[in-house]
Amino acid sequence: MTVKSLLPGRLGLGTAPLGSMFRDVSTEEAAATVDAAWDHGIRYFDTAPFYGAGLSEIRLGDALAGRPRDGYVLSTKVGRVILDEVEDPAGRELGEKGGLFEHGRPNKMVDEWTADATLRSIEDSLRRLRTDRLDIVWVHDVAQDFHGDEWLSVYESARTGAFRVLQRLRDEGVIKAWGLGVNRVEPLELTLDLDEPKPDAFLLAGRYTLLDHDRALQRLLPTAVDQGVDLVVGGPYSSGILAGGTHFEYQEAPAHIIEKVQRIKELAERHGISVKAAALQFALAHPATAAVIPGATRPSRIAEDVAALGETIPAAFWTELRDAGLVSPQAPLPTA
Repeated sequence: MTVKSLLPGRLGLGTAPLGSMFRDVSTEEAAATVDAAWDHGIRYFDTAPFYGAGLSEIRLGDALAGRPRDGYVLSTKVGRVILDEVEDPAGRELGEKGGLFEHGRPNKMVDEWTADATLRSIEDSLRRLRTDRLDIVWVHDVAQDFHGDEWLSVYESARTGAFRVLQRLRDEGVIKAWGLGVNRVEPLELTLDLDEPKPDAFLLAGRYTLLDHDRALQRLLPTAVDQGVDLVVGGPYSSGILAGGTHFEYQEAPAHIIEKVQRIKELAERHGISVKAAALQFALAHPATAAVIPGATRPSRIAEDVAALGETIPAAFWTELRDAGLVSPQAPLPTA
């Protein structure tokens, strides 16, 4: 089964913000956001133990508890085991993502991609999510942004541990699909070069957006299409800067990015469209893309995302965007 055929629509909900990413999100606000997604017809939800040390999974599980399990698709991730002992969330060493979830739970997180840790992580996630099964499992963050020069040894640990366990679970029908969930292109390129195991899809965050797509277009996406490996696009708003926020790559946006966003915004305004619409529809235009999963912690954002997906964007906007050098000449555009 391809992930494209498994997913119930082209718009899902990324739930990293439910783990109190960037700010202290209340339980009520988190529940209302999931309810709003459901009310707008969204039936694919993605989470991870990393998001607030289990907080996102707990909140998502609570919000979905009364829904029919066959009525939605659920994905989470492996690579971090959440312990009962506590630590200071603000003091965690998270590579380029320091302080991202300092408002989450204080439970200690251990990075581990072995076979045993993978099975334990899945068991723990099932409990937090209050469900008996997962549809898709992603191997989380085996990339440079978290591990620097050590990333290849981390990747190798996952290849011989988590990859093989997840392939076996898929072959046994315990899960429907597996892949990698990362913020960098290189681990995905490596994985496509393997003879086995073979993933079904990738969740790539921040690397196939209006602001950052050149590298993904070079080798990753053409090879993924050739091999029938689908792409779920995470972070289509580049951490918020394309949705009116100030963050890019989980940090305050630098001047050159702010300037580029301003140029896109002016062009969008001239054509009477929203930047959100351009961002979502651009990411979905590539033949590899199965879905986009923007995150949200306010119910109103869900309505905006749904409206953005359905917005009509004139062909002239895309032509001008390309002529201005704001998108790659290689990027498939929605009207091309």
